Amino acid sequence: MAGKVEAVCISERKGEPKHQVDEALLMPDYGIKGDAHAGPGKRQVSLLGVEDIKAMKEKGFSVGPGDFAENISISGIDIARLPVGTRLSIGETELEITQIGKECHSGCSVFKKTGECIMPRRGVFARVVRGGVVRKGALVSVQTAQR
Repeated sequence: MAGKVEAVCISERKGEPKHQVDEALLMPDYGIKGDAHAGPGKRQVSLLGVEDIKAMKEKGFSVGPGDFAENISISGIDIARLPVGTRLSIGETELEITQIGKECHSGCSVFKKTGECIMPRRGVFARVVRGGVVRKGALVSVQTAQR
C-alpha cells in the first residue's frame, strides 16, 4: 500500500490552523521542529487523509490542508483504518501510529469554523521513530504493525 504527501503543515501556536511549508524536519521522539504540538509523548505528529478534507469541502466548507491542525496530509491511503502500531515510511523518515482519533474540545478553531471536526474520528497521531526531512510529494509506504 502506497500513498503520497499532499501537504506538510505547522503552526507556531496551539489552537490555530496550521500553514503549509515546503518541507519540515521530523525529530525522533519529538515531532516536527518548529511546530507548537511537538514534544515527547504519543501525539508528536498528526496525519489526515486528503479524502477526509475533500469530504468536508463537499459539505460546503472552505477548508484545506492544515485547517484541521494536521501536520501531514496524505492521499492514497485510508490512514484512519490502519491499526495502532503500524509504521509509515515517508521519504527518509519513519512514523509509528500511536492513536486514532482524539477528544475534540468544542472551542477549537475548526469546530468554530465548521461546527464539525473530523479529527476525533479520522485524525491519526504518530511518534517519530526515524527523523529526517518530509516534503510535499514524498512517497508514503505502509509497514506492518509492530507487536
